[in-house]
This record gives sequence, C-alpha cells and structure tokens, in this order.
Amino acid sequence: MAKELHSTSPDRAKIPKIAMEQIGRVFHIKKNPSGPHDFVALKGVSLEVKEGEFLALVGPSGCGKSTLLDILAGLSKPSSGSVCIDGRRVTGPDLDRGVVLQGYALFPWLTTRQNVEFGLQIKKVPKAERKKISTHFIGLVGLNGFEDRYPHELSGGMKQRVAIARALAYDPEVLLMDEPFAAVDAQTRESLQDELLRIWEKTGKTIVFVTHSIEEAVFLADRVAVMTVNPGTVREVVPIHLPRPRQDSSVRSSPGFGLIRHKIWELLQNGPPMDEEKTSGASVADVISPTAVL
Repeated sequence: MAKELHSTSPDRAKIPKIAMEQIGRVFHIKKNPSGPHDFVALKGVSLEVKEGEFLALVGPSGCGKSTLLDILAGLSKPSSGSVCIDGRRVTGPDLDRGVVLQGYALFPWLTTRQNVEFGLQIKKVPKAERKKISTHFIGLVGLNGFEDRYPHELSGGMKQRVAIARALAYDPEVLLMDEPFAAVDAQTRESLQDELLRIWEKTGKTIVFVTHSIEEAVFLADRVAVMTVNPGTVREVVPIHLPRPRQDSSVRSSPGFGLIRHKIWELLQNGPPMDEEKTSGASVADVISPTAVL
C-alpha cells in the first residue's frame, strides 16, 4: 500500500509518478561456510519515472533488478531509502500496481476470463461489470475466442497475454514487468513486444520493465537504466531517441538502434562509455535522429 506524504510544495504536477530515493537492500546470510555475513544487493539506487513513461532496467544476473522491482511492488521492503508513487510512500502491495512475471502465475483451475477477472473480484466489482471489463482486455491482448480455455490449453505466448490482461483489467497506476517474455521463443517474443507497445500506447500506463535483453530494452523503452553488480546500482540512464510507433521492423535495423544498443553493451561491460562525438563520421545526434532511423 502507499501512504500519503505531506509536501511543502503546492505544485503536485511536478511530482514524478515513481520516485526511488537512495534505495538499499541488504540480505543477512546466516547459513554460510565462513559464518554469517551481509550481502548488499542494492546500494544508493535513485530513479524517477514520469507518468506514462516506459522505463527498462537492464543489467547482469545478480545486479538486483528483480529485487528492485519487488520493492516497487511492495513485496519487499528496502533496508534504506524509499519509494513513492504519486508522492505517497510505498509500504506494501496495493492495487495501484500491476505485476507481470515471467512464469505467468496464472491460476490453473481458472479459465482465461476468470483469471482476468480475479483482481476485479477482489475489488468487489459487480459480475456484469467484470464481464464487460474482461471482454475488453481479452480483446485488447488478442485472445477473443479463448475466454473459456484453461491455462494448460494455451501456448506460452497466450498465457503471457492473459497475465498482461489480468494486470491491466483492474486499472493499476503502474505496470511492473519482470522478464515477462523470457520463457517464449524469439518469434513469439517479438510479437509480444509489438503487442505490449500497442497496449501501452492505448492505455498510457507507466511501465517499469526488467529484462536481460539489450535489444528488447532499446526497442520498448523511453529510457534504459543500466545497472551494475556488487553492489547493484544504476550506472547510467540512457535516453532512447527513436521515433514511435516502433512496430516497424526497420527500427531494429536502423543505425540509431544499433548505436544505442552498442552503448548499453559497453556500459554493461564496465568499460568507459562509448565516445559520443563520432560514429563512422556522424554525430550521435545525427544517427539517432528520426530522419536517420528510418
């Protein structure tokens, strides 16, 4: 849940949708051959996300991406620092946040419609209204005709569509996604990426998206936060100046796309950021400008 913070500023329009301030997370490891010790998973993570923004988090395994997402969801508490949504401190789970995981997390005994309506039932939405809402979101993710199918009757891509529809159906303020497409094949993954962008453009939700894929992050996001490990922290936030909509496959093969992807790759190697003055004789601004991308 989220608690209201008292602000001295009357201009709440300037408050970011999500504000992470100096987040730290320490795990106390008791069972260890060398004796108990503290493992610092996150240290000094500060990020702001604007309303309607698509932020991706990338980093090596063990850098704390999923831990940070758990803290945003209210499923875990930070050892230090704070998270606020709309100026309210996050203290636990709440319906203002929807979470989509890579393991689908569908209830196997419920149909597609029943899974999508689950959050609406918790909110005590009347049955007729639940059906209207679930019909809308099932259609939005392209699953018309599969309303009465059970999870075991759906492909991996379909299950993930159900998970997205369920997260959207109860109208959360923020959508938190942890490697949601990692378990599907490459072709399905690209299809789901296109689908997610289409849904995001229609709903205007604020999205925080965790991924190991640099290409996925660049294709989807407005900005990419590059994390480093030991301890997990944000090294740099890279803006993605690629035009939208991005469903056109030519975006992935454009010079601007390749430039940004390479810059993030170099940041992940812990080497110095790439020289942004020249790239094959052209400035970065030229390469990533809308006219150069397509």
